[in-house]
Amino acid sequence: MTRHNIPLGRIFGIQIGLDYSWFVIFALLTWMLATSYFPAEFKNWSASLYWLTGAATAIMLFVSVLLHELGHSVIALHYKIPVRSITLFLFGGVAQIEKEPPSPKVEFFVAIGGPLVSLALAVLFYAVQPAVSAVAPLLGLAKYLAYINMALVLFNLIPGYPLDGGRVFRAIIWAVTGSMRRATSIAANVGRFFALLLIFVGIVQMLNGNFGGGIWIAFIGWFLDNAASVQLQQLLLQGMLSGHRVAQAMNTHYAIVPENLRLQELVDERILGTGQRYFLVNRGDSTLGMITLHRVKDVPREKWAVTNVSDVMLPFNELKCTAPETELWSALQNMDKAGVNQMPVVQAGQVVGMLSRDDAITFLRSLQELGMPAGEKAAG
Repeated sequence: MTRHNIPLGRIFGIQIGLDYSWFVIFALLTWMLATSYFPAEFKNWSASLYWLTGAATAIMLFVSVLLHELGHSVIALHYKIPVRSITLFLFGGVAQIEKEPPSPKVEFFVAIGGPLVSLALAVLFYAVQPAVSAVAPLLGLAKYLAYINMALVLFNLIPGYPLDGGRVFRAIIWAVTGSMRRATSIAANVGRFFALLLIFVGIVQMLNGNFGGGIWIAFIGWFLDNAASVQLQQLLLQGMLSGHRVAQAMNTHYAIVPENLRLQELVDERILGTGQRYFLVNRGDSTLGMITLHRVKDVPREKWAVTNVSDVMLPFNELKCTAPETELWSALQNMDKAGVNQMPVVQAGQVVGMLSRDDAITFLRSLQELGMPAGEKAAG
């Protein structure tokens, strides 16, 4: 989980978190329900009852969203696809599934899992309405949740990536073409089309006087367009890096410091002097670990003069490493999953280089400047 998340616990081993932006939408949704929706649907309630029912409904909506994301996650786990976390945030929720599905069939079932859960919830809340009709707040909650869960089903089934419908669409195109990359490109472009359509509809709504609803629709469209654009950029990068290995991009001139170097010396002579942000820590020719700028910052400044780098380094056996022959794109994905900015490159138990995000960017720029297609190597 990131520093912007509040951990809520684990379900099926999946970390559940609450992004701080959730509080914004929770407050807005509660306000909308308490001052507009419920007063229009149910007359003569007290103000406190409107607000209490509005808050309870907002919370239950996000419970529904959590169950929707668990629908995706449980199916992913069934197919042995790791799920890192589920985060509730401004636009609902997102499950961090750690790798792409191995086949169109798996992609289809993982994608459809969420909408099926939302559909089941819509049916459930519709079915319980007669049983709670005598208690107006419960009836109001059930009616709204039946409506909003069905709305989630219909919205998510729009056939544009990264919506669930877009993933279903991608699975179908993938099965037809046999190419996951081509299917993703088509689905993402369709996603951009629907996103721009939402932005247009939102602007029309604002011009017609529905400013609040219009700006929300346009904002959702902007968010979807951004997500689809990021996916297309990743495809482009993956295509350019395809066939290239870590050995081509790694830095063999990495910085090494002795284990007994004081943090103050490290900062004064190495970090400030060179701008280097990470260093391998050695005892003779053996690598003991790695010290980074972030680990230095965790030590109070008054202790820098008496603290050795070996006291605060990340031990070598805890480092995320890669091999020279690993595909560069796979190594970057592993780096992202591990939440690190650099990885030692190890061969036969020895460090032979360092791979950082900056190294990958520099390598990519060189490919672009040389006009080299994917997988091509320079003659030597």
